[in-house]
Amino acid sequence: MAKSKIAYFCQSCGFESPKWLGKCPSCQQWNTFVEEVIEKGNASVPAWKPASTSQQRANKPVAVTEITYTEEHRVPTPDKEFNRVLGGGIVPGSLVLIGGEPGIGKSTLMLQLALNMPNQKVLYVSGEESERQIKMRAERLAAPPPPEGGADSGNHTGLTGIAAPPSGGGACYVLTETSTQNIFKQIESLEPDLVVIDSIQTLHSAHIESTPGSVSQVRECTAELLRFAKETSTPVFLIGHITKDGMIAGPKILEHMVDTVLQFEGDRHHVYRILRTIKNRFGSASELGIYEMMGEGLREVSNPSEILLSHRETPLSGITISATLEGMRPMLIETQALVSASAYGTPQRTATGFDTKRMSMLLAVLEKRCGFRLGAKDVFLNITGGIRVEDPAIDLGLAAAIISSHEDMPIPFKTCFAGELGLSGEIRAVNRVEQRIAEAQKLGFNQIFISKYNLPASGQDKKRMDLSRYDIDIKIVSSIEEVFGQLFG
Repeated sequence: MAKSKIAYFCQSCGFESPKWLGKCPSCQQWNTFVEEVIEKGNASVPAWKPASTSQQRANKPVAVTEITYTEEHRVPTPDKEFNRVLGGGIVPGSLVLIGGEPGIGKSTLMLQLALNMPNQKVLYVSGEESERQIKMRAERLAAPPPPEGGADSGNHTGLTGIAAPPSGGGACYVLTETSTQNIFKQIESLEPDLVVIDSIQTLHSAHIESTPGSVSQVRECTAELLRFAKETSTPVFLIGHITKDGMIAGPKILEHMVDTVLQFEGDRHHVYRILRTIKNRFGSASELGIYEMMGEGLREVSNPSEILLSHRETPLSGITISATLEGMRPMLIETQALVSASAYGTPQRTATGFDTKRMSMLLAVLEKRCGFRLGAKDVFLNITGGIRVEDPAIDLGLAAAIISSHEDMPIPFKTCFAGELGLSGEIRAVNRVEQRIAEAQKLGFNQIFISKYNLPASGQDKKRMDLSRYDIDIKIVSSIEEVFGQLFG
C-alpha cells in the first residue's frame, strides 16, 4: 500500500515545510503555504523508464582534462527568429520553458513550429484544448492537409496526425491528455523527435495526490519530463502560465530545472510580439526575436528597426532616434519625451519601456549640469513599439528628447544617438559602437552622436576605429553640454 504524507508548500517559491508557517523563510512572503497530500508511488515503476538499465550505473568523478568535448549538434528550425533566441537551433535533450500572458500567442508559436519542422516527428500534447480546436488553429496557420491513408494519418491510439510538412519525412501529432503516465505510454509507441507540452500547469502525476497546477505537481511533472529529455536526447518544449506579477506560475525552481527560459511579450492591442531569452545554457541570454501577429499566424520580422521607427512628414519636438543593442542585434528605436507644466503639487514621472529610476537620474543630471529647471515639470517617456529597453546607450537620445520637448525645438531629421550619460554630464562609451553606426547608415541616417571615449587611445593605432569607411556624419562628443550646443546652438 502506498504511503502518503502531508506537507506544506509555499505557492511563491516552492519551499517545503512539515508544518504550516505564516511567513516563508525562503522568500519572506506571508500566508503563502498550502497543504498538499503527497503519495510516494512504487519506486520500481518510475513514471519514465529508461531504455536500458546501464544508464542507471553510478557515476564516478572524472578529471576535467579527461573529459572529451564535442560541439552540440543543433536542429535548425524554419523560423530564423526562433533559432536566434535558442542560440542557433534546438539542442537534443534540452528542456525549454516558454512563458507569457494569456492570449499573447504561445500556443500559436509552438503549433506553428510543430507544423513546419522538416523531417521531424513532433508530438503536441495539449491539456487545455480539444483536437478540433487545435485542428481549427492548424488550418488557420495555413498548414498543409494530412496524407490520406498514409502512415501519418493517426494509427496510434489516442493520437491524431494533423499535418505533414511539404518537405516530407515529418509529421505533427496531437495528443489531448493530462496524465504524465499516459503521455509517456504514447511517447514510447510513437517515438517522436520533438515534444511540446501545452501547458505544464495542466499536467498531473499519479505519484502526487495534489491538484494539477500546484507547486508539487508542477515540480514533479517537470522532473519526469526532464529525466525523459536527458535519457532519450529528445527536446521538450513546455508552455507555462504567468502570475499577475508577470512571473512564471509555479515554484521558482522550475526555471532552474529547465535549460532555457523564453518570455513571450507584447501588447495584445498591438500586432508585434517579442520573444526574449531569459536563461539559456546553450547560448546567449540576451537575444531577442520579433514577430508580427497576423491572421495566418506569426510572421518573422527580419528588420526590427523599420517597424520601431515611425514615418513622419513634419519634424516634432520631443522625438529622437537611439541606437540600441539586443544580444548581437543592433536596432534603432524611437524614444519620445513630453515635458509640460505640472498641474498638481507633485510633478508626475512616468516611463513606458524604460526604468523610472534611471529617468530620475537623467533629469537630475540635466538640471544640475545643464541648468534646465525640470523639478516642477511633468515628464513622460515612451519607447515606441511596445518593447522594454535596458541598454544604457539610449541615455543620450532620451536626454536630447527631454530638452527638445522642454524647449519645443525639434531634433533635425535623420539624427541618431548612441551614448551613456554619466552623473557628471560626460558621455560614456558604449559597446559595439561600430555595429550601431552601420545600422544607422543602412537605414539612411545623416548623422550619429557617439562618445569620444569610444575612439582608441593614440598608442593603439592598430586598433583604431576607421571612421572614413562610413558615409554617415559621425559627431564625436564628450559632454552633454557639447551635444546641446551642436543641436540647438
